[in-house]
Amino acid sequence: MQAEFWHKRWADNQIGFHQGQVNAYLQRHWASLGLAAGSKVLVPLCGKSLDLAWLAGQGHQVLGIELSQRAIEDFFAEQQLQPEVSQRGAFKVYRHDGLELWCGDFFALRKDDVSDCAGFYDRAAVIALPPAMRERYAALLNDCMPQGCKGLMITLDYDQQRLDGPPFSVPDQEVQRLFATWQPKTLEAWDVIEQSPKFVQAGMKTLFERVYRLQR
Repeated sequence: MQAEFWHKRWADNQIGFHQGQVNAYLQRHWASLGLAAGSKVLVPLCGKSLDLAWLAGQGHQVLGIELSQRAIEDFFAEQQLQPEVSQRGAFKVYRHDGLELWCGDFFALRKDDVSDCAGFYDRAAVIALPPAMRERYAALLNDCMPQGCKGLMITLDYDQQRLDGPPFSVPDQEVQRLFATWQPKTLEAWDVIEQSPKFVQAGMKTLFERVYRLQR
């Protein structure tokens, strides 16, 4: 997936991946991570997700990474917030109180950028990436995130041969392999095919959403 693909999706407003409400799995399971108030949470490929504001509302510092400048500017506009803008290395940083959204390539992150992150939240990052980029994504998290870090990850699992991503299918065995050092634990798994007309039209019989708790 090249950067131009995502820039065009945002420019054409083809953002079906954006949810108009806070994710229910996040609300249901976040507290189980036991992260302290004020701790910093990394949100990769965050878009303009309402989950960012929800996490900030739980008392966390939030560090979102997003390729699309439009997505970030839309987020702050829709939240009626006026961010301060600065530059940090390869990233253009938008900051308002405990919310920081960094505009740039996630793979440009360095260890010292996230050394103070106690948690991470992935609703639409790993499933947005094709296989080779998922390998790089997991390798970066494994290399850069500090020991003791905890995370919540949501995936999709379906017959990839019937439908191209994104979103991509990331089956349980791949999660277990890529994030072995995080000891992934399945918290929920639901077949949501009946709520997914795009997948039904593609001839899909099942579409599983899985929620994982991870800890290094």
